[in-house]
Amino acid sequence: MGQKLKYALVGCGRIAPNHIAAAKECGDIEIAALCDLHRQKCERLAEQFDLQGVPLYTDYQEMLEKESPNLVAVATDSGRHAAIALDCIRHHANLIIEKPIALSLQDADEIIKRAREYNVRVCACHQNRFNKSVTKLKSAIDNDMFGHIYHLVANVRWNRGEEYYRQAPWRGRWDSDGGALMNQCIHNIDLLRWLSSQRILEVFAYTDRLAHPYIQAEDLGIALVKFQKGTYGVIEGTTNIYPKNFEETLCVFGERGTAKIGGKSVNRIENFVVAGFEGEENFIREHYSETPRDVYGFGHRPLYRDVVDAIKCDREPLVDAKAGRDALELVLAIYLSAAEGVPVRLPLKRCASADFVDRFD
Repeated sequence: MGQKLKYALVGCGRIAPNHIAAAKECGDIEIAALCDLHRQKCERLAEQFDLQGVPLYTDYQEMLEKESPNLVAVATDSGRHAAIALDCIRHHANLIIEKPIALSLQDADEIIKRAREYNVRVCACHQNRFNKSVTKLKSAIDNDMFGHIYHLVANVRWNRGEEYYRQAPWRGRWDSDGGALMNQCIHNIDLLRWLSSQRILEVFAYTDRLAHPYIQAEDLGIALVKFQKGTYGVIEGTTNIYPKNFEETLCVFGERGTAKIGGKSVNRIENFVVAGFEGEENFIREHYSETPRDVYGFGHRPLYRDVVDAIKCDREPLVDAKAGRDALELVLAIYLSAAEGVPVRLPLKRCASADFVDRFD
């Protein structure tokens, strides 16, 4: 494919500038359309990135018909991801879908099935996998530098107040968003599962809504994860931290190594001690850490480059639709275990965030 990919963005809200910046930086992409239910959001984004002349739409189906994009990024409210993605696939468009890929396993499975049928590439936008700190840790684990991994710990200790939830009525609702784990914590949950490189056997969890009576879903989730080969995971996610975001961290404890990555978006190596490499910790901290201005980090740019290469080379993206399903499945397993008060075995066949409506009411 020698010509540029015709690219369209559906959803011009909070995360949209990161997508447009990544698309503009990628020389193989032509920004062909912007779409949002509120035209003024498209207009503001077009002005911010000097996109005069780019068609603006409030109806994504009209956009698909008129513009025929071959790469679409879906960055709407979470509850609409699956329906929009499936319509794009039927129009033979490759996809980048913001997290979560869907709110039900049935929809995630349908996206995977239809993408194969129409021979399009689907990327789940878990951009933190491309952080320098994360790629260094993943490489070390895959090269057996840590030996057997005893356990991993993912913490997201953030603050979200009433103003945040009032900005968009879909936030914190079971049918359109889910709670802290599905929205704020799913990136770190994805990393914990991906870094383990093991099948999950069982999940046991507690969730609660402690400080946000105006939302439906949880603002605290605590879970234990049992992996196949004697490895365990601990997940703690909350939006209750006073008075502002505190930290997002990921720790790995193995027989020959200990590592902790933190910062705004697990973008900074704080500890990295591996047998035989004790003298290199300062070098690793210095060369594999980044300082982004916000929690979204720098991962969208390399993710976009990978997706373009995947389309051109007819391969799956490094973060494919199955990766998005895996992260979704773990969040839903946590919800199910907490609701039923019992350990939940994986894999799950059917489960959706909407199954837990009235969970705390």
